[in-house]
Amino acid sequence: MIFAGALAGLFLLFHSRELLHDSSRFVTALIITLAFALLGRLAKGVSASGATAGAAIAFLMASRDLRMFWMLLMVFAVTLLATRLRGPRKKQLRVAESENGRTASQVMANLGIAGLIMAVPGFSSWQILALAALAEATADTTSSEIGTAFPGKTVLISNWKIVTPGVDGGISLNGTAAALLAAMIVAAGSFALSMATAAEAIQVACAGTLGMLVDSLLGATLERRGYLNNDLVNLFGTSSAVLIAWLFRS
Repeated sequence: MIFAGALAGLFLLFHSRELLHDSSRFVTALIITLAFALLGRLAKGVSASGATAGAAIAFLMASRDLRMFWMLLMVFAVTLLATRLRGPRKKQLRVAESENGRTASQVMANLGIAGLIMAVPGFSSWQILALAALAEATADTTSSEIGTAFPGKTVLISNWKIVTPGVDGGISLNGTAAALLAAMIVAAGSFALSMATAAEAIQVACAGTLGMLVDSLLGATLERRGYLNNDLVNLFGTSSAVLIAWLFRS
């Protein structure tokens, strides 16, 4: 919650003049923010705190570039669908998300880096970097949810030993394929909304997928040993996707 509030504060600090000169833009962003928070809560995709954090991200995205909000809505739809698939099996494996939805810390772990890029001016190719972060968050969540929803051989990415689905750092063919598809959906959306060229969309998809693999590697090593929790692993995963996208463009 503190991180979400800080991002909103930074955004207003750097972009308040723009919003004051375009009051309709500010009002539109507020309406979208409230609608998105309400939708997320009614769909039980997020908890009350998660809805508040998501609203902060939605506000700055809708204020900075309305197309980024549509991308956020796409991410929410894809991840919610993946989360809902085969819920009973996930409960049996004890890897199902809370029925109250994702919390503020989970929301910010996945969306905080994209929000930071959009809140603070000066990032070169900020749209592509933010899209890479969104692609990684979508790919990682989808990979985990599909990998546990559908049976398949799961191995630890660090040593390829067979593990139970849902184990930190475990990857499967189904989960990895789902992650690639999810990253491609985000990339295709960015291209359709004229936010990225075809080449840039490919970069977004690749950065998102590679970032997901970095996330899995951190889960298999540092998280399993107790050095990092899942939220920090997710935060570093999206950060790695941004770094990879930046390297692609260097």
